[in-house]
Amino acid sequence: MTRVVDRLQPGRTVFSVEFFPPRNDDEERILWKAVRELEPLDPAYVSVTYGAGGSSRDRTIRTVGRIARETTMPPMAHLTGVDHSKSELRHVVGSLANEGIRNILAIRGDPPGDPMGEWIPHPEGILYADELVSLIRSCGDFSVGVAAFPHMHPRSTDLETETDHLVGKIRAGSEFAVAQLFLQPEYFLRLRDRLAARDCHVPLLPGVMPITTPKVLNKFQHLAGVPVPPEVSAVLDPLQDDPQAFRAAGIDLTTKLCERLIAEGVPGLHFYSLNRAKATREVVDNLGLAEGVLQPA
Repeated sequence: MTRVVDRLQPGRTVFSVEFFPPRNDDEERILWKAVRELEPLDPAYVSVTYGAGGSSRDRTIRTVGRIARETTMPPMAHLTGVDHSKSELRHVVGSLANEGIRNILAIRGDPPGDPMGEWIPHPEGILYADELVSLIRSCGDFSVGVAAFPHMHPRSTDLETETDHLVGKIRAGSEFAVAQLFLQPEYFLRLRDRLAARDCHVPLLPGVMPITTPKVLNKFQHLAGVPVPPEVSAVLDPLQDDPQAFRAAGIDLTTKLCERLIAEGVPGLHFYSLNRAKATREVVDNLGLAEGVLQPA
């Protein structure tokens, strides 16, 4: 099984894609249509999310297992600690190993139904994500990644404490970090600088969601936990009633964001696909990432 970090090559920007597990047969067909359309572009890896409290556990395991068996793309499974004992978490890790999965994104997770609700750990579970990283690494030879928050986690009190938590997850054994969504690159770049100042140099991959509709833009606010930047609203708000123009402007904004990140030397871009291929393909084609992009000297 190819490790995620093995696909991150010096001097070249790669891209990866995130899916969520399908809930029914129709969603299954939509997902696999996207998988087949993206596979020829050779993503560095593809990831599959994990529902709160293990609500999609079996579907996550089944989906990453099928990707491992039927495609050429290295899969990565998300794993959260919500409502799981350590014994249950080890069982999930073992199930992933049985499917040939060795790449795992370790996330503490949010309270089911209310991301801003009080975090109540399982009495026999984990309290923080660094414990989950250590647990996964204790189960065998896994490549573990963690989440990073350019805008801070909603429960963090300040940027320095937030960065300390991220460094703690990395010191616990994670090999890379995937950043939550943002539309202003400075937030990501400052996070990278804070890690470097702490002599922490694992690959940090920015999360990107192509903006195609007002609904997707609203989803950005929900996932990132911040309002849409004024400069983005100024471009997109006048186009709310023109779907074609809104989509074209959103793809252009997303492409320009990615171009700035590539110019800043990021090793890869992690696309939140929403189980569709078209928008991700457009941005990847705009950037020339299917062939690889040489970073500036």
